[in-house]
Amino acid sequence: MKSKHKYSLGSLFILLFLFLYHSSFSQKQGSLTPKYSNEFLAIGVGARALGMANTQTAIANDVTAGYWNPAGLLKIKEKYQASLMHAEYFGGIASYDYAGFATPINADSHLGISIIRMGIDNIPDTRFLIDNSGRINYDNVGAFAEASYAFILSYAHYSIVKGLSLGANTKVLHRTVGIFGNAWGVGFDVAAQYEYKKWQLGLMVRDVTSTFNVWNYNSETVIDVFSKTGNEIPNNAIELTLPRMILEAGREIDFGENMGALLTAGFTFTFDGKRNTWIQTDLLSGDFQAGMELNYKKMVFLRAGIGNFQRLENFNKTIYTQTQPSFGLGMQLKNFTIDYALTNAVRNADNPTTFSHVFSVKAGFNDKKKKD
Repeated sequence: MKSKHKYSLGSLFILLFLFLYHSSFSQKQGSLTPKYSNEFLAIGVGARALGMANTQTAIANDVTAGYWNPAGLLKIKEKYQASLMHAEYFGGIASYDYAGFATPINADSHLGISIIRMGIDNIPDTRFLIDNSGRINYDNVGAFAEASYAFILSYAHYSIVKGLSLGANTKVLHRTVGIFGNAWGVGFDVAAQYEYKKWQLGLMVRDVTSTFNVWNYNSETVIDVFSKTGNEIPNNAIELTLPRMILEAGREIDFGENMGALLTAGFTFTFDGKRNTWIQTDLLSGDFQAGMELNYKKMVFLRAGIGNFQRLENFNKTIYTQTQPSFGLGMQLKNFTIDYALTNAVRNADNPTTFSHVFSVKAGFNDKKKKD
């Protein structure tokens, strides 16, 4: 048994070393590793999570764990569980949709499938606004959509260490910009959850080997317009999404027979250069997030969270810190749950308050027992 433990720990250290080395090396390839690549996958799924500032890595315990931490799929009690979510951002300009499904394979393993789409539809195509005679002709204005898709296959399995669960994701990404270009990408995530008494710890490494996005552009559709306006003609390229590591801890607190709380907090580390976050180095940047969930009889939930700490500069060159609080409500009736989150509640002297309302539903099912 001890040899197996040593082998598992040795493999983990080797994986983390390769992960850090690859991140450092890839970061030097500036043209291939733009910041905020595939950032639609950093938004999150499920109104419960969004109401707690995305602090789910340690506590994810339902179908949405396929996104947050696949190891958490093992905590699902029903044989089948499904979830749907819809959200709108930027005043309804962009829509974000999620669907997930999970089921056990056997007593020690669980499988999950997640589908995510974020897109902006009906974008005006003004390439032919001015016709051959030099006149403005609105009949020539068409429309196109910009959309990003993610198809995630999740797997979770109990480890030989008591309280430790392991998980992994295989991701296939597809991004389109009308008829002008599209990309396909493949990536992998690895994750773990550890539970000790009322403490829960979680680790999630997204894009552990970097995610490769192969872009193909239809230059013929824009070459005339771009040449006349002095814009650069896009070329086919490979875009890398560097790893992102999330470390979080959660703790349950009981206030009596009917009430309780779940507190969770942690850090998100990125490896694509300096960001406006608390921790800034040439190798990584780190952001802090914390969340809270109060419950009454595990049926009614009140949630809050804070994260996305950014150091910004005023016009007078002074530095201030901006945060993004979030709030949420939830109600569970037997195997059905409905959740609501209020996110993007940011206000400062330069920007007005903007809100995003998010709703999600979740349902669990079991096979009906056969009658004798």
